[in-house]
Amino acid sequence: MNSMFQMILVLSLLCGLAGFSLSYLKMSTATRIESQVLTFVQGPAILEVFRGAENSPIEDRKAFFLKDGRRVNVFPAMKGGKLYGVAVEAFGKGYGGDIGVAVGFNVHQDTLAGIGMTTMKETAGIGTRLTEPDFLNQFPDKKLPVKLKADGGEIDAISGATVSSVGALMAVSNAVEIYKEIKPLLLETWK
Repeated sequence: MNSMFQMILVLSLLCGLAGFSLSYLKMSTATRIESQVLTFVQGPAILEVFRGAENSPIEDRKAFFLKDGRRVNVFPAMKGGKLYGVAVEAFGKGYGGDIGVAVGFNVHQDTLAGIGMTTMKETAGIGTRLTEPDFLNQFPDKKLPVKLKADGGEIDAISGATVSSVGALMAVSNAVEIYKEIKPLLLETWK
């Protein structure tokens, strides 16, 4: 009985120590991980959408909370000291998993400024064609909401990659919903 108690005590101490170590590691690296994601994942896509911005959308970003409690980063684009666009990242379900899309909005016209892919695991040469100009260049200046031609919209799906195309449009639609919810806060934050 005594040896069983010792074994349980040692095992509990080891589990507690492992849990503490892992939580400390996560807390101590969270800032660096966020910085790397902003620099190498979200940043290039957002800067592609807002090429003419006079500010740094990455450095000027602000976090907002949605009604359901989710936190979303918003990246503002300024010209002449005035807000002209914002970008948010949203996700849709693709063939290989989640597709992350940075979606830019023209805040005064309520149209798309453009999109940029942030993350995806789609089939090489087929689903990865989402990153090509033929697909991406369809989005600037489109009115909201945006739909595929098969659903009565203006966006051509990628031949052979319908699931990927639908996933990208789902991400754009999710970003549109986020934008609509927080637009009054955006205009108040960046006057």
